[in-house]
Amino acid sequence: MERLGSVQQKVACLFVTQVTEEPSWKREQQPFRVLASETINPKALAAGVHSAIPTEKVDGTCCYVTTFKGKPYLWARLDRKPTKLAEKRFKKFLYAKEDSKEFIWNIEEDFKQVPDCWIPAKKINQANGNPLPDENGHIPGWVPVEKGSKHYCWHLSVVNYEVEVALVLRPCPEDSGVLEITEVPLSDLLEQTLELIGTNINANPYGLGSKKHPVHLLVAHGSFQIKKPPHLKYNDLVLWFESSQRGKVEGIVWHCNNGFLIKLHRHHLGLSWPIPDPYLISQPVIINVNLTKYEHDFDSKSLFSHFSKMKSQTYEGLKHVKIEERTEEKVNK
Repeated sequence: MERLGSVQQKVACLFVTQVTEEPSWKREQQPFRVLASETINPKALAAGVHSAIPTEKVDGTCCYVTTFKGKPYLWARLDRKPTKLAEKRFKKFLYAKEDSKEFIWNIEEDFKQVPDCWIPAKKINQANGNPLPDENGHIPGWVPVEKGSKHYCWHLSVVNYEVEVALVLRPCPEDSGVLEITEVPLSDLLEQTLELIGTNINANPYGLGSKKHPVHLLVAHGSFQIKKPPHLKYNDLVLWFESSQRGKVEGIVWHCNNGFLIKLHRHHLGLSWPIPDPYLISQPVIINVNLTKYEHDFDSKSLFSHFSKMKSQTYEGLKHVKIEERTEEKVNK
C-alpha cells in the first residue's frame, strides 16, 4: 500500500470547533468539551480535503520509527509539558477568552526537562531554533524505546532490535478483506508514525489479549483506507458513524495530497467512544509470522515466538487471537 502522511504535529479537525463548558468524554479531569460546528475548517479546504484519502483513525498511543545509535528504532511519544507555574499562567490566559496565539512562552524556563535523547516532532513550528508549543501548551516530541525500559515495556514487546523487526497489524496483501499480523523490518517503517494498540493501551477498545497474556501490535498510520466514505457534511458524517458498520471506528483521518492531515473524532460530533464491536475486530485475521529466516533465538515467551507457533492460522477477529488457548477459536488451520 502507498505510504501516507505521518503524524508530526497537531492534526486539525475537519470542522471549525467550539468549546463548551461541560466535562470532556475523552479526557478525565478536563472541564470542557471540544465540539464540531457544521462549518468546514478553512485549513481543511486549503489542504484539499475533498480529494484526500480517508482512513480509519485507530485508537492507540502514537509511535515513530527513526534511527537511534545508527539503527532503526521505535520511538515513543513524549510531549514536553509546561511546569506547574507556567501551566497555571497559561490556563488563566485561556479562561480569560483571549487569543492563545498571543501568549508568550519562555521556552528555557516554562517547560519541564526531558531526556537528552528527546527530539521534537518534525513539523512543529520553531522560533530561533527552539520548538514552539502547540495550542494546548505542549511541545510534541519523541524518545527512543530502549531495551530494558520498564516504562515502555509494551512498546518493547512489539520490536526485536537484534534482527530489527516489528510486529505489525495491516491489511493482508493477498486479501483486502482480511487482516494480517506479521513481522516487518524496522527499516521498512523508517520515518513512519504508527499506533501501538493492545491489552494495556487506552483501556483496550479492541479487546486484544488478556491480563495474563497481553497482546500488542503496531498499526502504521493510514493502513486502513475507507473505500466508500460519507460526504463531508456534518449530518452525513453523524449518520455514517451511527448507522454504518464501517462507521464503527474512533474517527477518520484524511491524508491530503500535500501531506497535510485532517481528522474527525466521534467526540467532535458528541458521539461516544469506545463502543461495542468496533469495525476493526469484525474482520478475519491471519497470522503470518515466520521466524525461521532469522539466525536468532527469540525468547520463547515473546510475542514473536507465540505468533510464530500460530503461523498460517486464521481467526474470526482480533479478539479471538488469544495466546493461551487457541484451538476452539480458529476458523481454520
